[in-house]
Amino acid sequence: MQTDAKIERRGDTENFATSPRHRVAASVFKWLVRISRFGLAALFLFTAGAKLWILKKFASNVAELLSSASINYQRWQWPATIAVITAEIIAAILLIVPRTVRLGAVLASLMLIGFSAFALYYVYGLHGEALECGCFGGIIASQLGVKTALRNLGLLLPVLIVLFGHRAGASRPS
Repeated sequence: MQTDAKIERRGDTENFATSPRHRVAASVFKWLVRISRFGLAALFLFTAGAKLWILKKFASNVAELLSSASINYQRWQWPATIAVITAEIIAAILLIVPRTVRLGAVLASLMLIGFSAFALYYVYGLHGEALECGCFGGIIASQLGVKTALRNLGLLLPVLIVLFGHRAGASRPS
C-alpha cells in the first residue's frame, strides 16, 4: 500500500489513475464520448433516410438553393442532392467504425459548418425567400435561416466531444 507522500510525488498522470474521483470522471467522460459518437451517427443516418424518403422534394429544395446562388440548378440538382445524402451516410459510418471516428467527426464538423454557412448566406447574403430546408425530410419542419444555423452549430458540441475525447484504440481492452 502506498502512502500519501508517495502519491504526492508521482506525476499528475499517475495520480489521475489512482484517484477514485478521477476514475469516475474519466468513466463519465468516456460514456459522454460514446453517446455523442453514436448519437451523431444515428442522427446522420436518420437525416439521410428522411431525405431519401422525400427525395424528389429534397432535390427540388436543393435546386431552388442552387438557383438562388446563380448555379446551374438543372445540371447540379441531382449531383448535389446525392452528395449531401452520401456525405451524411459516410460520416455516420466513419463515426461507427472505431478506427475512423476522428475522421467522421471532422467530416461531420465540416458538413455542419458548411450547412450553417450556406443557410446564413441564403437568408442574409442572397436575401432568399423562406424555404423549408428538408434537413430532416418532412418529419421536422424547419425554415432555412438563423434557427437552422444555430441548431447545426449546436451540434458541433458533441462533434467536438468526439473529436477531442475519442482515444485511438479506446475500444480495445487495456
